[in-house]
Amino acid sequence: MAVALTKDNFTQSIENGVSLVDFWAPWCGPCKMQLPIVEELSSELEGKAVIAKINVDEEPELASKFGVMSIPTLILFKDGQPVDKMVGLQSKDALKNKISGQL
Repeated sequence: MAVALTKDNFTQSIENGVSLVDFWAPWCGPCKMQLPIVEELSSELEGKAVIAKINVDEEPELASKFGVMSIPTLILFKDGQPVDKMVGLQSKDALKNKISGQL
């Protein structure tokens, strides 16, 4: 299951290795299609990469910090630094390939 991040646990959750963070909101249609894909990746990549999600309604500071203007936005981090940003619905294969390229 994807880890739900807040400003309190964000830094420690993504500071080591590869992390994919899904910025979403419950009212967002495309986000509802993205979430099952993110959850599948979380199961498949367990132990290899951190797969996480941030509800932008509950954590507006984090969304603002990373310039999230529209959702879903997925940001790929390596050792705490953003290395890739994808806006809009992403396929499982595309996300898996981007994560694998950072592992």
